[in-house]
Amino acid sequence: MNSPAKKLSLGLQGGGSYGAFGWGVLDRLLEDQRFDVNAISGTSGGAINAAVLLDGFARGGGRSGARQALHRFWHALGTMSLFSPVRRTPADYLAGSGSMQASPAYHLMQIMSAVLPPPMTQVSINPLATMLGSLIDFERVRSCEEIDLFVTATNVRTGKGKIFTRDELDASRLAASACLPQVFSGVEVDGETYWDGGFAGNPSLSPLADQGGDILIVQNNPIARDRLPLSVADIANRASEIAFNTAFVREVGAIGKFGMLLDEEQAEQTHASAVRLHMVSGNEALQNLDISSKFNNEWPFLQELHAMGCQAAQDWLAAHADQVGLQPTLDRRAIFYPETLGKGVA
Repeated sequence: MNSPAKKLSLGLQGGGSYGAFGWGVLDRLLEDQRFDVNAISGTSGGAINAAVLLDGFARGGGRSGARQALHRFWHALGTMSLFSPVRRTPADYLAGSGSMQASPAYHLMQIMSAVLPPPMTQVSINPLATMLGSLIDFERVRSCEEIDLFVTATNVRTGKGKIFTRDELDASRLAASACLPQVFSGVEVDGETYWDGGFAGNPSLSPLADQGGDILIVQNNPIARDRLPLSVADIANRASEIAFNTAFVREVGAIGKFGMLLDEEQAEQTHASAVRLHMVSGNEALQNLDISSKFNNEWPFLQELHAMGCQAAQDWLAAHADQVGLQPTLDRRAIFYPETLGKGVA
């Protein structure tokens, strides 16, 4: 007799084009009949992956529909990059590692965001919301009762995290979770303005902690990097990486030390965290990429990231699948001391 599928909650990080690594992880997990996803908490690119997954899974689409929807979304994004001025040059292709260091548009975009006043650099009508609305059927997302969804954004006025649930999700709320303030103007929802959720939680684990059980974190925002950033653009991008990992490190530390988490929206409330943490880490593979590659949305590069994610998920499944439901497998050194780890999965 076949054993019933084990329940997994997923925590999906953001990280620019590195979300394609998360796509690869999801693609491999959806292939594995040993696990059922019952809830997802996502931020920025991770939230987009989650919404696309639910869009495909809903109304009988199931695992196959979810995998097809994820492929369609990332292929469409890669196709759109053909018309973007922020593209690799021949010198970038020679440099490898997804580099965009020789792209004048990449550096111009970063310099403009640093020296020009916000009204001149930010886009008042968020094009990301328009794109998401054209690529994702949010009515289907809201109808996907099999999987709970929690999307984190950051309230600009209060500095607190805001959790949007599946039942209320639309293009604006999803765009709010992925709104980099250096690029876009804040997204207004119900009279409040929001920026990227990575400032508050990348991803927020408290909604998943309430459900207990096993949480698998998909880490595609590098904590450690081997090389120091040298250009103005790279310094800004590395600063964002560090900022977006702060909340994540804090939450994992709270689970380990106190057995509870503070609520993102109401600091006086706590969430019990009787959970078993697991993680598919992309730090080892992604830290070797050029930091400018986070803005590289060209289809061949997205396919490379997808392959990395598939392999990382396969490695984790081979090492830890049997331990799900029994004990946590997260090696906390991968979060607190990533530079000390050798090769292998976390």
